[in-house]
Amino acid sequence: MRYLFWRIGVFIAAAVWPLLWLYQAWADVLGPDPGKVLVDRLGLGALVLLLITLSMMPLQKLTGWSGWIAVRRQLGLWCFAYVVLHLSGYTAFILGFDWSQLGIELRKRPYIIVGVLGFLGLLALAVTSNRYSQRHLGVRWKRLHRLVYVILGLGLLHMLWIVRADLREWAIYASIGALLLVLRLPPVTRRIPRLIVKKVPSARKA
Repeated sequence: MRYLFWRIGVFIAAAVWPLLWLYQAWADVLGPDPGKVLVDRLGLGALVLLLITLSMMPLQKLTGWSGWIAVRRQLGLWCFAYVVLHLSGYTAFILGFDWSQLGIELRKRPYIIVGVLGFLGLLALAVTSNRYSQRHLGVRWKRLHRLVYVILGLGLLHMLWIVRADLREWAIYASIGALLLVLRLPPVTRRIPRLIVKKVPSARKA
């Protein structure tokens, strides 16, 4: 397997954060409501992983190193895992496994519906992320996986609805997401390698 140590490093980096947060909750250092803190951190972690996943293609274009693309699928699956943990934490710590409260929560907090839609989109991408699905679906596979852009929009809307009182942090993630989407536009993507080529002669002259 190519880039074995790189893949292992990414796996460890993604796995360590939920374990650390669970330890902090066990050690009672997350404040009076550790369950809510865990849910919030897992949700934000999922958004960060989604942004990192989307950054792999621009990084590959900029550097020419195929190792970025080699871990893209793994990062996408980790994003899905964080969302599953986020929803599981919400069910356990917020609802207390009391499903009768779900209707009340949906009326009070409609952003939950947006989050569930994002989860369903990620579920579709995770289920079809294997090579068999890629071969079986063909061109339709690429069309399906463009759903990631919609998922990013849903994730940002979900976060915006939650942090309406303080938009500074949200604006940072939204700006990064917008930049990554612009970098994936075909006219911009075609110009990225040209920027690198222009820098090479000047470096040789120096």
